[in-house]
Amino acid sequence: MAERFLFVTGKLAAPALQATLDRTELPFGYDVAVMKITVAALMTTEWIARRLEVPEAATRIMIPGLCQGEIDVLAERFRIPVEKGPADLKQLPSWFGQADARASYGPRDVRVFAEINNVPRLSRDRILELAGSYRDAGADVIDLGLSLDRRWLDEGPAIVAELRERGFALSIDTMDAEEIRMADAAGVDYVLSLNGSNRDLAERLRATPVLIPDTPEDLDSLEETIAHLDRLGKPYLVDPIIEPIGTGFAASLGRYLEVRRRHPEAEMLMGIGNLTELTEADSTGVTAVLIGFCQELGIRNVLTTEVINWAQGAVQEAVLAAQLMHFAQEQGTPPKHVDGRLLTVKDEDLRPYEESELRELHAQVTDPNFRIFADSEWIYVFNADLFVKGTDFNEIFDQLGVDEPTHAFYLGKELMKASIARALKKNYRQEAPLDWGYLTFEEPRRERVRLTTGRRGK
Repeated sequence: MAERFLFVTGKLAAPALQATLDRTELPFGYDVAVMKITVAALMTTEWIARRLEVPEAATRIMIPGLCQGEIDVLAERFRIPVEKGPADLKQLPSWFGQADARASYGPRDVRVFAEINNVPRLSRDRILELAGSYRDAGADVIDLGLSLDRRWLDEGPAIVAELRERGFALSIDTMDAEEIRMADAAGVDYVLSLNGSNRDLAERLRATPVLIPDTPEDLDSLEETIAHLDRLGKPYLVDPIIEPIGTGFAASLGRYLEVRRRHPEAEMLMGIGNLTELTEADSTGVTAVLIGFCQELGIRNVLTTEVINWAQGAVQEAVLAAQLMHFAQEQGTPPKHVDGRLLTVKDEDLRPYEESELRELHAQVTDPNFRIFADSEWIYVFNADLFVKGTDFNEIFDQLGVDEPTHAFYLGKELMKASIARALKKNYRQEAPLDWGYLTFEEPRRERVRLTTGRRGK
């Protein structure tokens, strides 16, 4: 049976939805069900289930993304699949255009090491808490970063053992021979790092070591350490060491290329935290570019951390970037218009309503409740009596004539969001959270006052 969608909407959005569907090349037939409610976002799934009439030909139902409630209520009621669409109906063309991409999206082949910095200075509970949060963020290996000025020989074995009991894969980050032996005996999976100063430990190690040059620019010393491990017949990872911008960053990228040329099959690691922690820029973009480099070069391990504030979230960002870059490489396509979760400040695109469209909507409104819209230049507010256009939300509010406290609070909140969206050129949709990518958070909701009379004094 041919696929046929039933799109559910409210009266106010129905013309815009129909126009959007008409100009979108959809690979299926569709019908539109206009519910007896003005604003579609105010519907709940239970409310829809009690009132929706579904044509026999419908094979799938799509409700607005802002509808509250579980879609299972509808699926059980109508016995066909149900999904929530995008929060903004203007996203529908890209939503369906990316359907095939979403179906195959998610795998990655870059392993993410998440470093807990200065472990000897942390309590057991704090170490366990950070390890759990990094695992929840998608980290594959928890890296225990030791300190130069405090040993971890006494506390280390018990904490490593407890982490292993909880199912964590672990690495130890130290050059100290005693600490390496302690951690290896306790059961870590990787040792960061070995070079000419301590590679004699390799023969007795159970864990897989990461090999580094004696100094970042000395690839000959790295070759000697690689040769030593090859003679022992033991596995290893190679890290030529990425250096921060201003201290040899470009040259260090060249060394990764050279090591890959010399060792086409070697497992490699890059410590991307050297850039995310030491570059005063949002870590999302820095992480994405570095993991794109790793994906192309076959570097299947990255180490990151979240010490400085602008790198908070770097572990999850590395996981998301690894998924995005793996998909791009597999599909032979740029990492674009697939997964917007790394776009935390700027939106993927701006989809404002034209003022002429808003004027048409205004002509349909018959109640006193305010609708708020914004684009990159203006904020618009209207109800049956008013159409206000401006840039200063204080001046806009003063024209609305609202003095009921709860409704005034609601309008102030929404106008502030609209102002932020206008300033940052983000999409604003009334009662929907602004899109901050993977950092987007659900806003606390409360029942807002529905006006039943016109403006103050009318």
